[in-house]
Amino acid sequence: MELEQLVALTRESLDEMKATDIQVIDIQGKSSMTDFVMLASGTSTRHVKSIANNVQVRAKEAGEEPLGSEGEREGEWCLVDLNSIIVHIMLPEVRDFYKLEKIWERPEVVEKVEAARAAGQE
Repeated sequence: MELEQLVALTRESLDEMKATDIQVIDIQGKSSMTDFVMLASGTSTRHVKSIANNVQVRAKEAGEEPLGSEGEREGEWCLVDLNSIIVHIMLPEVRDFYKLEKIWERPEVVEKVEAARAAGQE
């Protein structure tokens, strides 16, 4: 699967589970650990876990086996490693505390889904 297709699939899997504040950050050439970082929020620990599970299931269905995942037991912050994409799904208060967006401030945010929705561009 091409990288762009995996990004689209992952974004769709977040969207279909009603994840909020989705950000797709392109860090190609800026980090050797991955090409994209995706951040999303869930409304409860159960929601965060369900979103992470959906990302994994959809990736597997598309033939992209996740390298691993973390945080499913607690559900405050789940990470899904798809090799070229690392997906972080968090409760809003956890996301606000860690501010992962700030780490990648220099790379361009590829899309800010909530802003696009508000502007009616989606």
